[in-house]
Amino acid sequence: MKKRKKFIMALLLSLLILTAAGCGSVNKDTKLVLTTGFKKDEVFRIETMSCTLPEVMVYLTNTQDQYESVYGKEIWETGLNGITLEESVKETVLAQLAQIKTMNLLAGQHGVELDEGELKTVREAAAAYFETLNPAEREAMQVTEETIFNLYGEFALANKVYEFIIKDINPEISDDEARTITVQDILLKTYSMDGAGKRIEYSENAKLDVKRQAEEILELAQQEDSDFEELVLTYSEGERGTWSFGKGEMDPAFEEAAFNLETGEISDVVEAGDGYHVIRCISTFNREETDANKVKIVEKRREEVFGQEYDVFVKSLARSLNDELWETVSFIQNDEVVTKDFFDIYNQYFS
Repeated sequence: MKKRKKFIMALLLSLLILTAAGCGSVNKDTKLVLTTGFKKDEVFRIETMSCTLPEVMVYLTNTQDQYESVYGKEIWETGLNGITLEESVKETVLAQLAQIKTMNLLAGQHGVELDEGELKTVREAAAAYFETLNPAEREAMQVTEETIFNLYGEFALANKVYEFIIKDINPEISDDEARTITVQDILLKTYSMDGAGKRIEYSENAKLDVKRQAEEILELAQQEDSDFEELVLTYSEGERGTWSFGKGEMDPAFEEAAFNLETGEISDVVEAGDGYHVIRCISTFNREETDANKVKIVEKRREEVFGQEYDVFVKSLARSLNDELWETVSFIQNDEVVTKDFFDIYNQYFS
């Protein structure tokens, strides 16, 4: 359950169809409702599900304080492509909440509900988190214990409907399909980086020089008394010299060459990805890594099954964003507001 719970957290960040932009500019198959008729403090609405300003502030403030506890307040001075980190975090929070609301609608379609025991746990978790809030935090976020109860309840139901949809997905994964190998790699790059961090590809003549150097290194590696690890340390321009990976995880040319090697065998010079490689196989089968890869493959298939149903469902929903209210939302600048345990406390009760 703990691994699945972590997956749901990742899902909220990566699978989301209703991104912040999606609430305003959406798929052509999606019904879009103009921003009219909102209730007080209503930030957005998806069909019958509504999200209020206090709910947004709980997510936003906890995210803000998590960042600041690790990186300090100066982290908000950074940005990318003209978008501040604060704006990016706001959009992520909007996306998270939209995903949860949508998954609650999906739960209703499947008749999935929280039972009495789960509701009791939600109530206990809400009380525990609310108790951690000082008066300044409660006032700044405009929250009551009922606000937290609703948020935790919707999050728990999102987890439950995901479990319901993927409950029958338990494919058998063979050792060969999930096989993980370990190799050492000498990489000679065929590009450089300019002062702005832009990748500059070598000319064809420069690439030929690099290939010749790789062939010379291959000759050294094939000598009887050669120490491949020493050659990695001496010549490789890669970030690391040892890789463990399964099928479909690396550049196709690199992967094909590596999977065709026997233990201890060295490849020819391989052009793949960032340049020329000389690969030595350390292990053609890693039991521990292979078993872990089986779990990863199963989770990916479950994600795909859920995503397919979610994608179809979300296209049918009418969504609207209260642009005027959303534009007023910003971080709380108050040294007494330091709450960051919203998700940690949830996890303590639903582990």
